[in-house]
Amino acid sequence: MTTATAGERARHAMGGGEVPVRWVWLAAWPVTAVFVLSNAATPLYVLWQREMGFSKGTLTVVFACYIAGLLGSLLVSGVVSDRIGRKPVLLPALGLALVACLVFATAGGVGALIAARLCTGIAVGAVVSAGMAAVTDVAGPARRRLAALLASCAMVFGAGLGPLLAGVLSETLPGPTVTVFAVEAVLLASAVVVVVRMPVGAAHGGRGGARGVGGWVRVPGVPRGAGWQLALGIAVFAPGITATSFVLSLGPSLLAGLLGTGSRIVSGGLAFAMFLSATGVQFAVRGLGRRTVLACGAGATALGMAALLLAVHTGSVAALAGAALLAGAGQGMGQLGGLSLLNSAVPGTRLAEANAALNVGGYLPAGLLPVSAGYLSDAVGLTTGATVFGTTLAGLAVAGGGVVLLGRERVSSAA
Repeated sequence: MTTATAGERARHAMGGGEVPVRWVWLAAWPVTAVFVLSNAATPLYVLWQREMGFSKGTLTVVFACYIAGLLGSLLVSGVVSDRIGRKPVLLPALGLALVACLVFATAGGVGALIAARLCTGIAVGAVVSAGMAAVTDVAGPARRRLAALLASCAMVFGAGLGPLLAGVLSETLPGPTVTVFAVEAVLLASAVVVVVRMPVGAAHGGRGGARGVGGWVRVPGVPRGAGWQLALGIAVFAPGITATSFVLSLGPSLLAGLLGTGSRIVSGGLAFAMFLSATGVQFAVRGLGRRTVLACGAGATALGMAALLLAVHTGSVAALAGAALLAGAGQGMGQLGGLSLLNSAVPGTRLAEANAALNVGGYLPAGLLPVSAGYLSDAVGLTTGATVFGTTLAGLAVAGGGVVLLGRERVSSAA
């Protein structure tokens, strides 16, 4: 007997028909709401750095603690979601995100920032595995490409909206940190309502599900036969998200040096433009083949790093903006291509774990390389640190594009 997927059980409960398309869009909202939190602190780092007096290296460590929490969460959340269901993972994650809002709003030292970033990372790890899989469950087999597009765009749009919202609110309203995270708490509360009402089944695991595939805590992976799709996604997604992580962590410092301003609206606007690029490019390329999308993503990241080198050596704000836009495009296309490949090759009973595996592969370098660049910048200057980072990442992006082009037959067969 074949075990029904969570989406099939939900459709049966609603009378056997297809879930209305509005629910596919609504299912993506919790992903957006949590990712708003993931980067809402970006424009505030300059403020906290001035008040608390910590270095660029410490700043990147605070940023990377988020990635540490996320990676730890990914070791558990994908497997648990596939076995016991999406909602039992998403609701605690949203609760933890609300706790992070409270800690951010009352932070009085670096320790509080680290704790808030860890909580945020854990929540995000649960959402990128269970939340993105829930979008696919609600969409159903006939809308898998739409599900990949909406889940991916929900992530990058939320990641961009967070810093813009934080920058504007913190510059225009009193109590900058309290106001920013109070508004974000309202967004998260609305996401809780969506998850509670979401038409998705109770569990994927059970008999015939993912229960017999290893332990509850493990490095996430994919079923036999889908490893190549995972590797191709990581090859392009990892350099892309590492580039955007660098802009998020050290972009405000670069802007302060180039423009002589610590405006939180300007730094938030740069991050928003970066992720708006990541969102828009995914809609623009949605009709292209997966190999083409991945190859273009690798090329965009490499060009973005070339623009970063130009910016730091010439003092060009336009070049820095171009680097951010290209980095966003690289992450967006790498993410969309990777999710689309996994949606085409992985059954629903392992999809959350597969999503977790893609994000582990992407976020590991996104945590390590910007931290290294931050401490290198403290030692030898921001220009040299950014040069070493940009050169290294451009090489990784070119290598990822080469893997995609050399593996074109396998990618085409999966398309």
